[in-house]
Amino acid sequence: MLPFLLSGLVAVAHPPVESPGEIPVVDVPPPPSAPVIVAPPPPPPRFPGSVRRMIEEAMAEGDERAVATVVRFAKQAVPAAAKDIDALHDDYRARIRAKKAEEERVAREALASAGPFERWDGQAEIGASRSTGNTENLGVYVSLNANREGLQWRHKFVSRAELQETNGVTTTERFLLSWQPNYKFDERLYAFGIGQYEHDRALGYDSRYTLGGGVGYAVLAQPDMKLDFEGGPALRYTDERRKGDSFTLAGRASLHLKWKVTPTLELTQNSSLFFEAGDSSASALTAIDTKVLSALKARLSYNLLYEGGAPSGAKSLDTVTRATLVYSF
Repeated sequence: MLPFLLSGLVAVAHPPVESPGEIPVVDVPPPPSAPVIVAPPPPPPRFPGSVRRMIEEAMAEGDERAVATVVRFAKQAVPAAAKDIDALHDDYRARIRAKKAEEERVAREALASAGPFERWDGQAEIGASRSTGNTENLGVYVSLNANREGLQWRHKFVSRAELQETNGVTTTERFLLSWQPNYKFDERLYAFGIGQYEHDRALGYDSRYTLGGGVGYAVLAQPDMKLDFEGGPALRYTDERRKGDSFTLAGRASLHLKWKVTPTLELTQNSSLFFEAGDSSASALTAIDTKVLSALKARLSYNLLYEGGAPSGAKSLDTVTRATLVYSF
């Protein structure tokens, strides 16, 4: 038994040696493959350049309403850029306010330094009619209106003359001359005075003088529409053909409307009413102007004249429709 144990120890101490021709095969795992990363496409810019250019082009036109419309649609199209669009719009409005403030400052300085014969503007109107044959008729109508807008004073000057002759007899002889100074308390409220001369034989008086005053208020003061109401007392002296001279105290109310319907079409309405005991009178002139040239307009007007104290046999109401040419200066 001892020899067997010895042989076992020798086998453990000296294991058998493999022959040089035999190489052990070792399984080597393959290297790990590189991960494939798919990157998402880059997000669009928060404020696309095309949207900015569209807004800036609208701003260059100078129409604030158009800019507001473009900004509204741009924010709907690119909600992520709403804050940037608002900032651009706010900057534009700040520049517009600064520009208007500077223009108002320059205008106020110009008004303050202008002389009494400067900064007048107005209109000259003329119309005529001629007929021959069984009835010989010649009619002429002319008017001149002038206005001066000062820093606190406004002046309105109105003159009209209408003559008509039928078969050698004067059938219409009507004149009006009026001056109205206004003192402006603010942009809407003002005090006014009025001095007026009238002549109209058909309505029964050779001459009538009016002195009055009161308060006026601009109910509407928009660039395309203006509406003023005025009211106050007036003292009138009338040289009537049949009744003789008379002084009366009257109440006066008036309305002045100017509506620029389109860039080439304008509607105006000037009306006045005098309240007197038994002899109230009123006038209303409605006109539609359409531009012919830069300073020349064609006018279609309707004039209504009412005289409560017209002489017996004469009508209290006269109406006249005219087509005239108007030159603005």
